[in-house]
This record gives sequence, C-alpha cells and structure tokens, in this order.
Amino acid sequence: MYIDWTYIVLVLPAIIFSLWASNRVKSTFKKYSSVYTKSHMTGYDAARMVLDANGLYSVRIQRISGNLTDRFDPRTNVISLSDTVYNNASSAAIGVAAHEAGHAVQYAQEYFPIKIRIAIVPITNFGSKMSMPLILMGLLLSAFSPHLSVVAYIGVTCFALSTFFQLITLPTEFNASKRAIAAIVGSGQFTTEEIAGSKKVLSAAAMTYVAALAVSFMELMRLVLIVKNRTNKRR
Repeated sequence: MYIDWTYIVLVLPAIIFSLWASNRVKSTFKKYSSVYTKSHMTGYDAARMVLDANGLYSVRIQRISGNLTDRFDPRTNVISLSDTVYNNASSAAIGVAAHEAGHAVQYAQEYFPIKIRIAIVPITNFGSKMSMPLILMGLLLSAFSPHLSVVAYIGVTCFALSTFFQLITLPTEFNASKRAIAAIVGSGQFTTEEIAGSKKVLSAAAMTYVAALAVSFMELMRLVLIVKNRTNKRR
C-alpha cells in the first residue's frame, strides 16, 4: 500500500493547525458574544461608526444569514453582516463588524496590499485551475522526455500564485483589524473588558489566515518535492 509521506509530514500538520484555528475562532467568538456592551452599540452601529468616521457614507450595510459569514464586497460597496453580528450588542460583534468596515476603508484609501490583492485575483484564479492539470501532464510527458518536465514545473508555479495570494492576504487582514481596534478605542464608548474581547476575537480570526497560508505553502513544498523526485528518477 502506497503511503504519501510528503502529505503526512508536510501538509497534514498544517491542516491540523487550520482545524485548530477554525475551532478557536468559533469558540472565542461564542465566548465574547455574551460580553454585551454597556453602550448597547450593535455590530451594525460599530460598522456605521467606522464608515462615517472615514467619510464613507455611501457604503451600505446589510444583514445576511449564517454565522461568521461577514464580508465586504468592493464591487457593490456593501458590507454584509451575519445574523450573529448585525444586531448583536457584544464585544465579539463589535470587533467583527468594525473589521469589515476596516476593509471598506482600505479600498477607499487604496491601501497598497489590497491593490496588489485585487490585481492578482484573475491570474490567481487561472493558476489555481491550471496547476494540477499541468503538473499531471508534465509528469506524464516526462516519461517520454525529461525536458518535458518543465510543464510540471509551470504547474507548480501556477499553484505558487495561490500561495502568494494567501501571503498578501495577511497584511490586509491584520491591517483591517488594526483599524477596527483603533476605531473602537478612539470612540471612547467601550470599556477595557469590551475592547479586550474584540481584540481576542480578531486575533483568533487572524490565525485562520495564517493557517490558510501554512496549508498552501506546505502543499506547494509537497508538489515541488513530488515533481522533483519523479523527474529525477526518469533522467
């Protein structure tokens, strides 16, 4: 029976880390969803506060179903807040809503990493679709000529675009959280405990992006080793 040790050694630990990060953000959000703000400010109010403070009066806020499905869509200029955030007056909801508003501010101010992220979306989508077919094709063709293994390496390069996308996502997410906390603190409407809760929720959420990068990077390393080992055997 064939055992893929590259997957076990490289990718599996990253996946376990990703599962831990996902569970941690859910449990942290649940914990601080019960820490209600004395100001009774809801997630909607917090997002609106950040937007208005930055002159983004045209950005709309809508409610969507689900749990932690919050997002900002720059194409429609709309922030979507989930059921557990939109009308929830907790430190968890405040943090998440302000974070999404932070993304809207990034787009409005043309934050450099977000501009890079937008620019590489088309080639990243193309690369993710073509990477595995090219790698498989290259490995098959290398049986006829070692020089054709270049096709497999082109596939690996395409996959690397996805890893780079995950990498450039990190500063955008950390910066959005930084903007969110600065707005929450600057408003003067929250207690130290409430601010701490928002920070912990956003910190836990940030780890999911770190985990996503780890999974993508380890999968990239695995593909590099597979292609390198297969092509070297056929030379």
